[in-house]
Amino acid sequence: MPPAYVITDVGSTTTKALLIGPEGKEARLIGRAEAPTTVEKPFEDVTVGVRSALRKLAEIVGCELVSEVCRKAGEGARRQYRYLSTSSAGGGLQILVYGLTKSVTADSARRAALGGGAILLDVMATDDGRQGFVKMDAVRSCRPDMVLIAGGLDGGNTQYVLEVCDVLNAAKPSPRFGSGFRIPVIYAGNKDAADTVRDTLSDLYDLTVVDNLRPALHREVLGPARRAIHELFMSHVMQQAPGYGELITWVDEDILPTPAAVGCIMELVADRQGMNILGIDIGGATTDVFSVINGTFFRSVSANLGMSYSSGNVLVEAGLENIVRWLSFNVSPYRVADRILTKLIHPTTLPASQEDLQIEQALATEAIRLAFSQHKEVAVLLPKDASFTTSRYFAEGRAGTQDKVSEAVDVSEIGLFIGSGGVLSHAPRRNQAALMLLNALQPEGRTFLAVDSVFMMPHLGVLSSVDPEAALNVLERDCLVPLGPVIAPAVVGTPGQPAVSVSLTAKGERVTALVNSGDIRVIPLPQGEKAKVEVEPLGQTRFKGMRRLEFDSTGGTVGVIVDARGRPIRLPEDADERAQANAKWATQIGAYDLVGDAAKAGDRE
Repeated sequence: MPPAYVITDVGSTTTKALLIGPEGKEARLIGRAEAPTTVEKPFEDVTVGVRSALRKLAEIVGCELVSEVCRKAGEGARRQYRYLSTSSAGGGLQILVYGLTKSVTADSARRAALGGGAILLDVMATDDGRQGFVKMDAVRSCRPDMVLIAGGLDGGNTQYVLEVCDVLNAAKPSPRFGSGFRIPVIYAGNKDAADTVRDTLSDLYDLTVVDNLRPALHREVLGPARRAIHELFMSHVMQQAPGYGELITWVDEDILPTPAAVGCIMELVADRQGMNILGIDIGGATTDVFSVINGTFFRSVSANLGMSYSSGNVLVEAGLENIVRWLSFNVSPYRVADRILTKLIHPTTLPASQEDLQIEQALATEAIRLAFSQHKEVAVLLPKDASFTTSRYFAEGRAGTQDKVSEAVDVSEIGLFIGSGGVLSHAPRRNQAALMLLNALQPEGRTFLAVDSVFMMPHLGVLSSVDPEAALNVLERDCLVPLGPVIAPAVVGTPGQPAVSVSLTAKGERVTALVNSGDIRVIPLPQGEKAKVEVEPLGQTRFKGMRRLEFDSTGGTVGVIVDARGRPIRLPEDADERAQANAKWATQIGAYDLVGDAAKAGDRE
């Protein structure tokens, strides 16, 4: 019989607790509860919030959990439940990154820190244009949990290390938690400079030296730095945070940073299904994007893109016109801005009308679009070979000419898109979540959409480290809500003309549908039902790299989605026509029932 697990995710504002246990021969979600996180005053003890969440969970599942979980692991009689946890409380793991050149080693260090579940406080480099005293002020004011230093090819110039060490020693930054805490510093640069780093930093900092994360221009080794981040997070940072010293004694495995745990489950899914996947987690203040491309994990954090506390930043970065363009009714842009800024002032308010809901979802569409664009800048492929000029300049410690990296994320190569966060997971209709993902990410070819129903992926990520089969089963059965397969040609012909013919064969019956250019069509296929799908392009329609599609798929809550709007989606310039187009698409996908009075809604404003 599968074992039972109690898993908590101690978030910045909410602590979420799950009980996962056997149901027959399979692991399933038994219950879920949450309580406010108590890392800040007046409690300043995360265990208070954990106990509260566990008490609520115990009431739901009808069994005692607090006395079972809240004692030292291995103490006394064998526990009925294994206890695991993740955490992003207190703002998560916050790291200062320093590299030799901002476009090479600083970028690699940034990817290592993000993949390790960190929030970047600053990314410094010798060529970032800031003078030494400016960098010292920045280091002194950021109060990092950890510092990651990278840079220099193995065997190259070691002089730059002195600048980094001088800045750190002069600044003497204070840690976020614990007055007597020595800030951990990870050195992952030129191995020939390791002794210099030890001599200059060991007196003030807790130094860890790992393998160079960029030993050559065309080679990146992020694993050792990421493992060091995890180990130091547990052994140093977590011990200083309020209440974590006790929480660490309860858990049966190391506590993982929440984003790192999400990365664990995504890597497992990508490996088991043999596909590239991409996940979006949009919150109130930040939007995280995760991807696994050809076995390589990437993560980015858009720290100022969110649906409540950062809604004003989305408004500024996206531009009002880009938010308004997704609405199916005419309204003064200033009224839209007013509603968004009201959300900034009152972040916990919910939409009070259909128009408010559409504005919120238009804002989410732009936040996801911007975060995805930033993610593509982080998820890059290194050049296979470095040019002689670049290698020489870099070895000498100079910026010089850099060989170009290429984007790793190609939407036509993504097999699964996962959306998470309240605006997606709790949309009144699942079809609305599908439309937001389509408009923001604009997938091409053949892919599949899903949403995380209650944001269990961090819990399942830490579970995957001890019981991968249980984690995958709960992910499939209780966590991910399949929206359905998506068929989206990159090129379509004249609007209104047939673009694709789609045939579904399920349970011995065959259904064929013609979809016109400029339309979205949903072909019913119940969740979990299998079908053979055949797609025949018509006229000028083209799929990237292929002429015809034929594949097996399963249905979702929306159905088989055929998006024949082409890529990129081109919206009419005229406001009335644009509103009518959005109303048509929302109605076609089943997000709203708007055709016939799309533009009239704004007249009531």
